[in-house]
Amino acid sequence: MRAPAPAYAADLNAETIELATATLGAALVGAVDQVGEVALYVDRMSIVTALAALRDTPGLEYQQLMEIAGVDYPSRAERFEVVYCLLSLTRNHRLHVHVSADDVEPVPSVTGLWPVAGWLEREVYDMYGVLFSGNADLRRILTDYGFRGHPQRKDFPLSGFVELRYSEEEKRVVYERVQLAQDFRSFDFMSPWEGAEYILPGDEKGLLPQAKGAPTPLAAAEIAKADKAQTPVAAPSAPSQPYGKEDAKSTAETGKGDADPGNKPSEKPVDPDVKPGKGGGQSQ
Repeated sequence: MRAPAPAYAADLNAETIELATATLGAALVGAVDQVGEVALYVDRMSIVTALAALRDTPGLEYQQLMEIAGVDYPSRAERFEVVYCLLSLTRNHRLHVHVSADDVEPVPSVTGLWPVAGWLEREVYDMYGVLFSGNADLRRILTDYGFRGHPQRKDFPLSGFVELRYSEEEKRVVYERVQLAQDFRSFDFMSPWEGAEYILPGDEKGLLPQAKGAPTPLAAAEIAKADKAQTPVAAPSAPSQPYGKEDAKSTAETGKGDADPGNKPSEKPVDPDVKPGKGGGQSQ
């Protein structure tokens, strides 16, 4: 393979513009060579005759209609452009034919020249709202039933007007108006390269802890270093007595306990038949 893309006869642009200008005559509004391709601007009502001439004239012979695209320019009086992409198999050459339009006056359909234009014109109508006179089946083709508006227009909201969901109460798919909670949010337009003057929520996690125990995603070793740098450590005090000597005075404080805590049997057995006397002694 000589090239990663099919060979393209770009040196035919000047010859194509000259021949198309002579063939189309008054129907041609303008012709330019842009980015290596020929763009012809044709009067809207003459589009059928102009495309037929481009298809059947020897030396042009653009046999195939590859695509019909729409473009939206809201600032223009006729805000839409319908672009017909043609291919000449015999000359290995392509060109674009542009027609200006709006959403009121229809564009003549070219389904009589290429039957595939029926589906392509339906796409342009569905996405932009451009009407085509002579199309026998001008219905929406990409959007859902009952869709309002045309999604490819520059003024169409990205969220649309309605949304659908499955309702457990009604056991079917229902359509509802789009409700966006972020419509009333406040936005700032500060440069992202310079950074905001305030701390965004979540940015405090990347800072060193201001106090011991503050939430931080840092590692344990880094937290220890931060605590050591911020909190002074007092020197340990020397023991008042040698190790092994108790500072406490009672066994309750030391927890050592008595030598005979009372859980051992006494050395002198007690006779169960002998009853204690009144004075605390024993009687026979």
